[in-house]
Amino acid sequence: MMKIQMKGMSLMVILLMLALTVQAAALRGTVTDKATKEPLIGAAVQLSGTSTGAITDMDGNFELAGLRNGTYKLIISYISYCTQTVEVTINGLLEMKVELEPDNQLLGEVVVVADAKKNTENAIIAQQRTSLVMQTGVSAQQITKTQDKDASEVIRRVPGISIIEEKFVMVRGLSQRYNNVWINNSAVPSSEADARAFSFDIIPSSQLDNMLVVKSPAPEYPADFSGGFILVNTKDVPGSNLFAVSVGAGLNDRTHFKDFRYNRGSGTDFLGFDHGFRSLKGGINAVLDPMNNGYDLLNNGLNNDWTVKRRKPMADLSLSMNFSRRRVGSNGSTLAMLGTVNYSNSYKTYLDMDNNLFGAYDTTHDRSNYLRKSVDDQYNHQVRAGAMLNFTYVPASGNSRYEFKNIFNQLGKDRYTYRKGTDAQNDYEESAEYYYQSRTTYNGQFTGKHTLGEADKLDWSAGYSYANRNMPDRRRYTTVLNTETNQLEVENLNEINREFSRLDEHILSANVNYQHDFSFGDFTPVLKAGAYTEYRTREYNTRFFIYSWKNGLPGAYKVMNVPDELLQEKNYGENGLYLLEQVDWRNNYEGNNLLSAGYAGVNLPLGKWNVYAGVRFEHNGMELVSHTQKNEKSPTSVFYTYNDFFPSVNAAYRLNDKHQFRLSYGRTVNRPEFREVSSSVYYDFDLASNVQGNYNLKPAYIDNLDFGYELYPSSGELVSVSLFYKRFKNPIEWTYTVSGGTDLVYSYINAKGADNYGVEVDIRKNLDFIGMRHFSLSLNGALIKSKVKFEPGAKEEDRPMQGQSPYLINAGLFYQHAGSGWNAALLYNRIGKRIIGVGRSLGTAGNEVRVPDSYEMPRNAVDLSVSKKIGDLEIKVAMRDLLAERVSFKQFEETAHGEVKQITRQYKPGHNFNLNINYTF
Repeated sequence: MMKIQMKGMSLMVILLMLALTVQAAALRGTVTDKATKEPLIGAAVQLSGTSTGAITDMDGNFELAGLRNGTYKLIISYISYCTQTVEVTINGLLEMKVELEPDNQLLGEVVVVADAKKNTENAIIAQQRTSLVMQTGVSAQQITKTQDKDASEVIRRVPGISIIEEKFVMVRGLSQRYNNVWINNSAVPSSEADARAFSFDIIPSSQLDNMLVVKSPAPEYPADFSGGFILVNTKDVPGSNLFAVSVGAGLNDRTHFKDFRYNRGSGTDFLGFDHGFRSLKGGINAVLDPMNNGYDLLNNGLNNDWTVKRRKPMADLSLSMNFSRRRVGSNGSTLAMLGTVNYSNSYKTYLDMDNNLFGAYDTTHDRSNYLRKSVDDQYNHQVRAGAMLNFTYVPASGNSRYEFKNIFNQLGKDRYTYRKGTDAQNDYEESAEYYYQSRTTYNGQFTGKHTLGEADKLDWSAGYSYANRNMPDRRRYTTVLNTETNQLEVENLNEINREFSRLDEHILSANVNYQHDFSFGDFTPVLKAGAYTEYRTREYNTRFFIYSWKNGLPGAYKVMNVPDELLQEKNYGENGLYLLEQVDWRNNYEGNNLLSAGYAGVNLPLGKWNVYAGVRFEHNGMELVSHTQKNEKSPTSVFYTYNDFFPSVNAAYRLNDKHQFRLSYGRTVNRPEFREVSSSVYYDFDLASNVQGNYNLKPAYIDNLDFGYELYPSSGELVSVSLFYKRFKNPIEWTYTVSGGTDLVYSYINAKGADNYGVEVDIRKNLDFIGMRHFSLSLNGALIKSKVKFEPGAKEEDRPMQGQSPYLINAGLFYQHAGSGWNAALLYNRIGKRIIGVGRSLGTAGNEVRVPDSYEMPRNAVDLSVSKKIGDLEIKVAMRDLLAERVSFKQFEETAHGEVKQITRQYKPGHNFNLNINYTF
């Protein structure tokens, strides 16, 4: 079967490449302002009497392919400009220039089918205006202005969006678990072993066409979201042939040209993955050569080099290449190919980073009670490599469109952390962690869109996604100060350990959507129906080893320097150090999940009202295969099955072409993930604590209500205000408890309920009206409030939802002068303090003390970027985080003497400077 598939794929590629050599009829052109000669972005170009059309790109260019030789009437329209109709005769390839004159009259809505570009700001705003649901987004055009390097930096420009841990997205104050992510209309797997989350930092911005955030439920969208349904769309069909390369360099004033500590890596680390140097030979389930009651350190292919090396990074490096080809066949069909390749290699150092953990405040002595008081030096080296290859085929009729999209990304992160400080017993310790993690994601879809006559449309897709997280050999050691000898020593060989883990997840999905347009005079309702299925599998395996010495570690060896003296080959062997496996099969699990859904909806245009209502049914069956015995395989399956209907209604009231109101309601769900119901335990070095699942978790159900007002003053401009309210039943929250007196165990629980509500404002305005030609302003913000309610008698207290910020502010001042080629952007971002670590109650009833919540504190982030285009060359300069304010995490304790601030984590990120040079051939 595999050979047949490979032959079929090879034949398909050969046919595609042969077709690319054929030329035929096409129309290319540029649309500009007649007076200023500046390109018009987002102008609609349409062949009269057909559904064939295009939207002009960032340079005002358009292309209509798949045409037959002949004479056509071409209609060119743009909001606030006079519509122009021209007659053209095409014989092969025709190039033309169109100049439009401004018009003070309002233009009606223009509907263009086929090659509508969605990578411009005008296109995103137009799509938001005509959408049946409440949504917002960011385009490739805005990405070029901000010079954001990956999807996590891009999406934080969207109203109501904030980023946590530099990669996870929070929408409307709701943590990443309440969001759903699709790439090119297909589901994506979680890239994290211990969180229901997608890591947006893995997608480079050069692969993006646009990102949309749907904020109100609709029948065609999955019900498993409440904060936002995030649609990531990679670059679409090219408007013209091009080949472009980009080279960039970056500096951080706290990292580059300074000492950087690291441990020896593999020969392929520069590509973002370990080729086996760190891994167990034979994989995660390898059978190792025994020694004593454990395993031999020397004859099992292990990397036993613990020495710490030094270098001085010169600069970060980024490379990218984009190419596109578009050809028209002799029969009028169109075949297009678009590809990107990108690579980055970066460093980041955090020195003197406070990393503390507090117990209940000592009211007797009026002082903080440290469970851990430490300072970390952390050295991060990250490599990202990615590729994208998309094919599009449009038959001569123009009634169908087929796409085959592929996106692959590889991310490797090497981190060395050295920690100094005291533990809960006030013993001085020094410890280190050697950490390497690689993440791989692939997402592929084959899609088709068909126009079946005048009133029917059908689209379908089949997709496959894969993600893995490989952590080959995370190593740690701890030494304790002997107060009698004043020497650091290995107190317990258990504190020298190694961990290997691997996560693999696969998703197969299929989707079909049908639309029928009715026409009863002026009444034109639309019927929508469709089905979706998704099968997901996940496997997680981990092995944990400690070092051992027969009859205990001799005293002379205890005081040796751990990496340079103790952990050397001469000390390994039957009468020396060997590995002892801490077998715990309960930490491994497998999961299978089948989601089947069907929906029906109807859109009713009722004068100035437009009402879109429908219902979605979802069957979700999850099987978790875990082990009940610690020392042996004991697979046991637990099944979680849910069948639910999810109604939704989205209504819009249009006062005129500029003003409209929206009102929506929908019911959604948030189901537990494999990891969250598994008994598997994972140690987090940053938290210095274990993370464990809870098999009693129940789904959370959410009722969502939205009300909004939108104003569209002119093309590319927007003013919107949105109010939202969400009521949760059984929300899934992150919590922790104390084990063994001072050790924390993080886990998940269902709270009784929660409320989340707020207001969002989004303003995008050109500043011509105050005499600032070529300037535009983007300003968005949100005020959010939430409260989680727990059952009476619970250890937890009612509080805001974890990760929810009381406010978010994004602002951008942009300068764009097409004639001179100069562009500039000044960006500002700030979020209000939000709960990162959930507090806890200690003690028995009547004698309880409270450990408060831990907050990430607000900070001001300012970015400045400038670019200059000189012909086919573009030079970009950016200064990121100009203020470089401290990143701080604190908890607040109320005492008899007032509020006490306790720093749980704090560090300086440094200033970042970037230079990028692009050349288009």
